Amino acid sequence: MERAVAELGGVDILVNNAAYQKPFQSIDEVSLEKWTKTFDTNVHATFHLTQLATRHMKPGGSIINTASVNSKDPSPQLLPYATKGAIANLTIGLAQLLAGKGIRVNAVLPGPIWTPFIPAGMPPEAVETFGSKTPFGRPGQPAELASAYVMLASDEASYTSGALLTIAGGQTVV
Repeated sequence: MERAVAELGGVDILVNNAAYQKPFQSIDEVSLEKWTKTFDTNVHATFHLTQLATRHMKPGGSIINTASVNSKDPSPQLLPYATKGAIANLTIGLAQLLAGKGIRVNAVLPGPIWTPFIPAGMPPEAVETFGSKTPFGRPGQPAELASAYVMLASDEASYTSGALLTIAGGQTVV
């Protein structure tokens, strides 16, 4: 963060997008080490980077976290991915906490998006049908998420904070 501030002159926008997930078939497969790795990557890094960035952000700053539809509709095979629920909750709490500083905090909740996670972490039969249960009948592409991040980062979203924006091909999550 210090290097970014030194080289860029400050921080206006922070996108927390790091993630780790691994499917498990039973709770006994989830070691404390694997559980901790997921929380360290997904939650602790998000918190720490946000803490560092807000020290340099001015009013109008924007923090955008990447949560997941799993934050509202968890998959039992991705039990440690409960981290995405923590990120959604963190987003809402930070939005309230940082409003007085004029810093907005929102999250994008992607549904099934075709990323390197997919073929690397699923059996071939699941890869073939990935995303087919959405109303669009297909997974999204990473580029199809871009407009959500751009909008939340823009001044046009100056009154948007604490929003959890689902991008999931029409999939409804509550």
